[in-house]
Amino acid sequence: MSSSPVQSDALAKLRTQIDSLDAQLLSLLNQRARVAEEVGELKRHEGTPFFRPDRVAQVIAKIQANNTGPLQNQHVAAVWREIMSACLALEVPQRVAVLGPEGTFTEQAAIEYFGSAANLIYCSSFDEVFHATAAGTAQFGVVAVENSTEGVVARTFDLFLHSPVHVVGEVSLMVRHNLLRQVNSLDGVEAVLAHPQALMQCQRWLTEHLPHAERRAVASNAEGARLASTNPAWAGLASERAAAQFGLHIVSHSIQDEAYNRTRFAVICLPQTLAMPAPSGRDCTSIVVSVPNISGSVHDMLTPLKKHGVSMTRFESRPAKSGQWDYYFYIDLAGHPSEPKMSAALSELQAQCAFYKVLGAYPLAQDV
Repeated sequence: MSSSPVQSDALAKLRTQIDSLDAQLLSLLNQRARVAEEVGELKRHEGTPFFRPDRVAQVIAKIQANNTGPLQNQHVAAVWREIMSACLALEVPQRVAVLGPEGTFTEQAAIEYFGSAANLIYCSSFDEVFHATAAGTAQFGVVAVENSTEGVVARTFDLFLHSPVHVVGEVSLMVRHNLLRQVNSLDGVEAVLAHPQALMQCQRWLTEHLPHAERRAVASNAEGARLASTNPAWAGLASERAAAQFGLHIVSHSIQDEAYNRTRFAVICLPQTLAMPAPSGRDCTSIVVSVPNISGSVHDMLTPLKKHGVSMTRFESRPAKSGQWDYYFYIDLAGHPSEPKMSAALSELQAQCAFYKVLGAYPLAQDV
């Protein structure tokens, strides 16, 4: 049944009003962009960093504080991040190294942090992301550091040890793995291809539904999806974005064993690209240390933290690969090195360590 003329006229008027508002928005956005170009010229002349994540956070927080609705704050934040990303691209495009191919969760994390106007550089491994960032091919890199189900990404931790980059931010994503395939059926799946972490995060589901399928580890989930698009007997574990990218059916949605499955990603860069962010009031300091392999050394290492009231939120060990049963300890601390209690604790801790490195201090991520 067609709508009444009164309803149609009312709808037409509302659409005309929206068109007028859109024109005003576009005009204002272009005015903002022109001011951003002037800002870029000043930054270029003064030699100051173009991308300032603290400034992005301040702008979004101010906008959200003034938001009277009906738009929700999370949606306002997403819109303004894209506006600022587009304006920044006029100043200077941000080159960001991520794990490829297109469709990875690392790509999604980079877009959440930098906006879709960033120039993404797709790498075949986290080793390549670190190398591209350290060499200056990319100004920033994004790497996975921890999953809420399977724990730390060991290779990332090993790469941090001797790389000149530091952490300036983080992103926390809800990760949903989907079974992707050329045909919309579970029948005849001979192999499931995905990153090793994804295979582990879905092992109960795979054991129950595809017990005879080979589980084949590949460089990334998106690469598994790409390979699945080449062979009807293969399936991938990846995002909905990867399904669209490679033209695959989503045979089963969200098959990860734990419903609340999150992954943390670190944003890395050289210190000369962006210095340690100023304290935000809600920060994390990440360090890696090694102590002599003698009785009581680990206890003594942690004593300064208790003494000065510094909370430890992570403690992970990795073999030093020296053949002497030595270990590196990766520690996350609540707070910023500029805070007196943190500064005192780190100073005392460093004096006891055979190896000591601050990996970065950065604002804690908002869950996405």
